[in-house]
Amino acid sequence: MLLSEQAYQRIDRELAKYPADQRISATMSALRIAQQERGWVSAEVIEDLAGYIGIPPIAVQEVATFYNMYDLKPVGRFKLTVCTNLPCALRGGEQTADYLKRKLGIGFRETTADGLFTLVEGECMGACGDAPVMLKNNHQMCTRMTEDQVDILVEDLKRQAQASGMDAVPGSNGAEGAAS
Repeated sequence: MLLSEQAYQRIDRELAKYPADQRISATMSALRIAQQERGWVSAEVIEDLAGYIGIPPIAVQEVATFYNMYDLKPVGRFKLTVCTNLPCALRGGEQTADYLKRKLGIGFRETTADGLFTLVEGECMGACGDAPVMLKNNHQMCTRMTEDQVDILVEDLKRQAQASGMDAVPGSNGAEGAAS
């Protein structure tokens, strides 16, 4: 078993929501729980989840590779996903992404040398009226991201990392792991 007992208990609660012959329906939740704990989803975690759920590993792999919210390689402590779909692009999404690239010194799907930030290009996040929008670690929506707002966000995240005594926690979104 690669996850903590608490993680498997959470997965059990998700599995209990479905009939025994529909356990596959808990795959997305199991992947989310594993990623929250480990920071990313390795091939070993996919195998482990498949065994735990009782489905073929390819079934878990298909879900993990279809959705861009699952990280199949280590990411920085803070994964910033910028929407560049047409509505956001028309309202500054691409400029926001370009500004973040310059500010962080990385491109899309890259991680800063200190392991703090990974930058990802995202698809529509359903908040076009608040564009440009970003997601922080797949969970927190950041709206109307001007250059000033980006500066504030990045500095706040750096302070948060320093305050927690973790200047860099590569590959983890806050858990253990290795940088890419």
